[in-house]
Amino acid sequence: MNVTYHTQTVDNVEVFYREAGPADAPNILLLHGFPSSSHMFRDLIPIIGKDYHIVAPDLPGFGNTIAPSRDNFTYTFDHLSEIIDEFTVRLGLNRFAMYVFDYGAPVGFRIARKHPEKITAIITQNGNAYNEGLGNKWSARKDYWDHPTLEKRNSYRNAFAPETIRDQYLTGAKPHAVSPDGYTLDIGYMSRPGNAEIQLDLIFDYQTNVNLYPEFQNYSRTYQPALLAVWGKNDRSFIPAGAKAFKKDVPNAEIHLLDTGHFALETHADEIGERILDFLKRPI
Repeated sequence: MNVTYHTQTVDNVEVFYREAGPADAPNILLLHGFPSSSHMFRDLIPIIGKDYHIVAPDLPGFGNTIAPSRDNFTYTFDHLSEIIDEFTVRLGLNRFAMYVFDYGAPVGFRIARKHPEKITAIITQNGNAYNEGLGNKWSARKDYWDHPTLEKRNSYRNAFAPETIRDQYLTGAKPHAVSPDGYTLDIGYMSRPGNAEIQLDLIFDYQTNVNLYPEFQNYSRTYQPALLAVWGKNDRSFIPAGAKAFKKDVPNAEIHLLDTGHFALETHADEIGERILDFLKRPI
């Protein structure tokens, strides 16, 4: 199966995306998280792309998507979701399932709230929408949101340090199970000039996602999307309670906790891919 690589201009953003699978097959939109890009789906795409049309964009500020500087572009999750929403329109994705991970979750759930008729299913892999899923680190981040200072903003620059990115990949995974390719590429992306300030803007704006959790939950409760949660249970950022919480609003949600960390695809792409294929083939 061939994967092809493209760009689609939306406003002043040149959105890079990977595409695979039959063009006339049901669509799956893959939305990556921090500090990654669509490269994180490199092992998953060949598994699910045999039966589905796959589109995996890089969000503005990430990967190979070319976006304006923060002087001319507002880096907020609202704005990112607007770009990706219009991106799906321009590609003619009128109906699609979503795979949401980390930052991709608040982007995806914003789109789902706006266009519930377009969403055929949601696969969430450590893509949080509940306060229960927030790990211990979020208390410090809430203090920053409530009492923002330049000193606190600058303290989050360590999130882009090579050792922090590497730790995000390795923590919770079995020893020697994670290839260095993913985190090495992310380290390169995060070190580009001007990118740190963009990422700091998004870290501060993440509070809008938490504030929208009740709205995301209302979407789930109202529309009862077919929902599969495949979650690295050793994730320190988004803990397993976040996966289990989906059942409060979608009782038929299918939940699987995997013995790995935040970047579960690095170690469990085969299992996640097979679970997705099995899940999407069931009657909805």
